[in-house]
Amino acid sequence: MGIPQPSAGTRWRCTLCGNLTRFDVTRRTTAVEFVHLDLSGEPTVEEREVLSETIESVRCRWCNAVDQIELVDRPGAHA
Repeated sequence: MGIPQPSAGTRWRCTLCGNLTRFDVTRRTTAVEFVHLDLSGEPTVEEREVLSETIESVRCRWCNAVDQIELVDRPGAHA
């Protein structure tokens, strides 16, 4: 089970310290990429299609809380 991702009307908030802006996010992503290798063999991803993405954990950068993150409304989002 993943953690809900913020939307246009919501954002994360740490319930322990109130942080709204700094989080370490661990994601599991499945993607298809078109990789172009130059003549020296250096790869460049030119196209990326995300097939699925799950947020596994969100850690507050201020207080290190992992299980204290909630979704709250963004100011003015429901005006």
